[in-house]
Amino acid sequence: MDVYEAVDGRRAVRAFGDEPVPREVLERVLTAATRAPSSGNLQPWHAYVVAGEPLAELKRRATARALAGDPGDEREYPMYPAELTSPYTDRFAAAAAQRYEALGIERDDPERPMKIAALNSRAFGAPVVLFCYLDETMGPGQWADAGMYLQTVMLLLRAEGLHSCPQVMWTMYRKTVNEMVGADEGLVLFCGVSVGFEKEGTPRLRTGRADTTETVSFVGM
Repeated sequence: MDVYEAVDGRRAVRAFGDEPVPREVLERVLTAATRAPSSGNLQPWHAYVVAGEPLAELKRRATARALAGDPGDEREYPMYPAELTSPYTDRFAAAAAQRYEALGIERDDPERPMKIAALNSRAFGAPVVLFCYLDETMGPGQWADAGMYLQTVMLLLRAEGLHSCPQVMWTMYRKTVNEMVGADEGLVLFCGVSVGFEKEGTPRLRTGRADTTETVSFVGM
């Protein structure tokens, strides 16, 4: 697959089919992804790939917490800055409105947070979830490395005909995830990435993007 096609085709899919993902495909993707940029070649990421009955049990436990109204575990890092301003708040609101509509959840539904949490905790039906961790001693540069690693993984998944959905939501249930995957002491859960084949017949959502004139400045050319 052409790189431009992979970038254009990558999106957060929130409806996966039951078709299993072959282990050899995931091994091929994750081996290739080791070439992702890494400052000082630290390669600070550690991935746990979960499928089968262990994933089914994890989904059951996380969903039970979501449906019980569990607010989740104390965050180890903030998902967003405490004070967002325009244009970031505008982009956030627009994307959220599109996403809720696609999921069939009314914006003024009083049970919206619980419904969204339950959908997330089921990994949108994905047969595989990759959990990305970093050592707690790592700083902003290494977190940026982990982001580049995950982007590389997601683009390679597209080359294999697979889709994905990065989910920071899993950090809300990090203690449950840690217990299920057997995460080493001193690791911080960055996010989960649901992986699978897109469910057929599902409406496709593509959130808008800011024009490059808003985010790019050319200097000296």
